[in-house]
Amino acid sequence: MSKGMVLDQHTLSRRDLLLVAGTAAATLATYSHAARAAPGAGTLVIDEVKQGEDIFAYVSRIKGGFDETTYRQVLGCANAFKEGDQTIGVAAENDAARANARTLLANTKIGDLHQHPLLEDDLQRLIWQTTDKAQHEKVKNWTMGQLKAFLLTKSEEEIKAVMNGLTSDTIGCVPKLMSNEELISVSQKIFNVMPGTKLGAKGYMGARIQPNSPTDHPEDIMWQVFDAFSYATGDIVIGTNPVDSTVDSVVTVERALKDIVDTFKLVDVIPWCVLAHIDVQGEVSDRFPGTVATVFQSLAGTDDCNKIFDITNDKILKYASAKAGERYGLYFETGQGSEFTNGVANGVDMMVLESRKYGFSRAIGMELAKVQPKGAWLHVNDVAGFIGPEVFKSREQLVRCCLEDMVMGKLHGLTIGLDICTTLHMTVSLDDLDWCQDQIMPANPAYLIALPTKNDPMLSYLTTAFQDHVRVREKFGFKVNDAMWDFYKRIGIVASDNSYTSNYGDPLWVYYQYRLAKGDKRAKDAVYAEGRLMMEAVEARGVDLATGHGDKIWDLNPALATKVRGLYDDAKQSLWAELTPEFVAAVPGVVPVRTLSKDRNDYIAHPTTGETLSPESVRAIDAIRTSWKGDMPKGQIVISDGLNAKAIMDDGHLSPYLEEMRRLLGAAGVSVSDKNILVTSGRVRAGYRIGEMLFADADPNTFRGILHIIGERPGTMHHAYSVYITVAKGKRWAEKDIDHDMTKLVSNVADTALAPKEAAKETLTIIREIIGKDVNGSRRFG
Repeated sequence: MSKGMVLDQHTLSRRDLLLVAGTAAATLATYSHAARAAPGAGTLVIDEVKQGEDIFAYVSRIKGGFDETTYRQVLGCANAFKEGDQTIGVAAENDAARANARTLLANTKIGDLHQHPLLEDDLQRLIWQTTDKAQHEKVKNWTMGQLKAFLLTKSEEEIKAVMNGLTSDTIGCVPKLMSNEELISVSQKIFNVMPGTKLGAKGYMGARIQPNSPTDHPEDIMWQVFDAFSYATGDIVIGTNPVDSTVDSVVTVERALKDIVDTFKLVDVIPWCVLAHIDVQGEVSDRFPGTVATVFQSLAGTDDCNKIFDITNDKILKYASAKAGERYGLYFETGQGSEFTNGVANGVDMMVLESRKYGFSRAIGMELAKVQPKGAWLHVNDVAGFIGPEVFKSREQLVRCCLEDMVMGKLHGLTIGLDICTTLHMTVSLDDLDWCQDQIMPANPAYLIALPTKNDPMLSYLTTAFQDHVRVREKFGFKVNDAMWDFYKRIGIVASDNSYTSNYGDPLWVYYQYRLAKGDKRAKDAVYAEGRLMMEAVEARGVDLATGHGDKIWDLNPALATKVRGLYDDAKQSLWAELTPEFVAAVPGVVPVRTLSKDRNDYIAHPTTGETLSPESVRAIDAIRTSWKGDMPKGQIVISDGLNAKAIMDDGHLSPYLEEMRRLLGAAGVSVSDKNILVTSGRVRAGYRIGEMLFADADPNTFRGILHIIGERPGTMHHAYSVYITVAKGKRWAEKDIDHDMTKLVSNVADTALAPKEAAKETLTIIREIIGKDVNGSRRFG
């Protein structure tokens, strides 16, 4: 999932491709081109199962022989219901059909599943190559029902003696047969511990600190880390999702994180990471040696989707080999639904595709183990719930997804954590997230995400707060990695008896300890005064910092709790806001068009409807092209409401960007259509389709581009929008296959975040990068 985003100068990063198109900063993906992704949407009925019948006998009986599509559908039918499987066309019609599919699966032999891969591609072949053949021989004649019973009744040692002989397809099928309670039972007995640590060990539950900033401001990032430390939270990685993934901007954030780790002498305890595309991190490492610790990448479960992520098996294997002799290795993020949201599920259900990502991770871990002196440092974060309601909608489905993924990850031998999260256009509330945590924690994930509040100030989604970690540790008896807990004692957050001190929840105290570690000789009051000013500046930029607590030590302080709920309420209002007639009429040169979404509810629930223009709108676009009379401009501006029409309509948002953008393009000699196409219920791919209609007849060798301004996911104070920049030669527009892998992004544009006029300058810089013009310097803090 993907919990998902934030375009770099080369390609999309993880969270861009997991999130619904046209929503948040760092968001792009949505399900598209349904014919490519599935044999058809809908559900399947399995009326009757004969005694002892397995999947292959059933398919042969009803189809007269093996039929791949039906095979995939039956396996998908065995899943607990999720909307994404229904869209792919592999969901059960009802509970009876689901029970029958599970009976067929339980009767099916592991070896027969191995002989009938759901999808054969390079990733599948890598998984086969790295599946232990001797262990596979032990289990190949077991039925899936026997495998389930084995996992539920045998010890960890016995399970680990065979689990490397299970292919990812097999591992992806066995949770289909289990209840939530059974999934927890299996997860409670399998632990894959990070070498030389307690990370991933039984009874330990850690945290990835996620210090995201709407503007990648180093002080926003640093103070969130100080904040985490004040709650004794954070032990596996400090990982920032960047807004700007250019090399110069990424190295600035890397250096800020490295400085904290170095200053506190934690180099051998906790790594840092900037979650840009792996190639950008590689370039940063080459140009600025020593600035990169753990290397991140998003993984998908098909070659086709990994191509959109701009990765291949060989590329990631080479990055693993390049970690020779280093302490830290690789960090992956995954999430159910990322393939179908990108139109490349190839008819395979979401759970099996998720399992294939873990098979990919297992293969990389084996390569890493060859070169890591103290054992492979590799972990996976399952970002469940990050895409949106087209994957699944309810809190119960979120819990189910997390439990499935925990078992699949652990059976692959992985140290696996979770992002128990929800988007603000799902029905899972702030309170629901606490309930979800309580249902999932018995499965003992290796770690969870950690923010100052549940609300991410940049990605605009809800996840785990620092104080949620305190609550979960208290309720379930979980520990923080020993070496990191010792650090929390060293800086005076935790007492010698493991209780919290009076410095608990005080990031100023942590800043004071940081300054002392740097040799600062000033009085405490002077350091505190400086720190207070810095905290005020951070919060003025829309990044909330938690301090103190409420009635219980795991409650937010009352004022911050009220603010967070206010932002949540505003997000819901923003989500349902619509472009007003007055606003539409005021847009200069406006050409209003609509997609196939019937209304706001249809747009949110069925993302594909927001990607295709209505017939009347197609005619309006044709009229624009005709009006050019052979004098085709270089670019077209498109504006869409996205998931937050307020982001477009707020005063001081759209107009300054449009005016500055047109001025800059004019000065650069770039002709732009005088029309502004305004799309109601528009997603990112709607912009691609508009570009294809307008530029299909362009000179094949000259560049044409679309600037698509679209409202981001609501959830922060900023009401921000993004600008999706798609520039390609006429030949590519004529081929009509433009997609996210060609698109760059300027995100978090608002009068309180990245100022619209500055965003226009950044847009021009990116355009110059695409067409090969010389560009000087970073666009941010480099």
